[in-house]
Amino acid sequence: MKIALIQSDLHWEDASANRKNFESKINKIDSGVNLVVLPEMFSTGFTMNASEVAETMQGETVLWMQSVAKQKQLAIVGSLIIAEEGKYYNRMLFVFPNGEIQQYDKRHLFSLAGEHKYYEAGTQKVIVEYSDWKICLQICYDLRFPVFARNTENYDLLLYVANWPKVRTNAWDALLKARAIENLSYVVAVNRVGLDANEYEHIGHSQVIDFLGNPVLDPQENEGVFIVEIDKDPMLETRKKLDFLSDRDQFEIRI
Repeated sequence: MKIALIQSDLHWEDASANRKNFESKINKIDSGVNLVVLPEMFSTGFTMNASEVAETMQGETVLWMQSVAKQKQLAIVGSLIIAEEGKYYNRMLFVFPNGEIQQYDKRHLFSLAGEHKYYEAGTQKVIVEYSDWKICLQICYDLRFPVFARNTENYDLLLYVANWPKVRTNAWDALLKARAIENLSYVVAVNRVGLDANEYEHIGHSQVIDFLGNPVLDPQENEGVFIVEIDKDPMLETRKKLDFLSDRDQFEIRI
């Protein structure tokens, strides 16, 4: 699978400007890319002003994602703020090339920033099947909770989108590598860059790690589009030789 990671600064609470920015970057991507990954809350930045900037599942940003996916014949994924039945969600949308959508609502809300006061927590782990890959969807703070990401479904790719600040970059790097190793899975992680309206600096460190913890794409600190290609066969062969997942604990997550 060929994946484009788009690491970018974000226009604060300006969905139109962010759509134009990402569309410009996507238009420069060569054909052959199967999946485009955008950061967490890519249309607004990580804001708690949900009531003012939330969109619906029929809103302009969702329609834009569907249009891009159909036009480019690729899948596109990222999270945005969705209003639904009087509640707000930090929702990760995986949009297929035909415009169909699978969604994951962020399970672990970042209480340090008050996210739990404004958003509703998700209740389901979501595995997407696309192009013969099983992809586990996760958002930012979920990274700190390995039980929720535990590979009990034999997924192939663990996908994180984030607004992770520079001050905790060391944790970001370490935990992403740990998730890859313990789950014998590829990890693709896309973070933003730049200063947000709350004066938090982000230096990206978007990266791709293989199933043994080796870098496929080293952490990147500049704005850009980074294209990688990953192969499932070496991972499956490694799982046969190093059958660690057969010894995993059996458990249920109670939500």
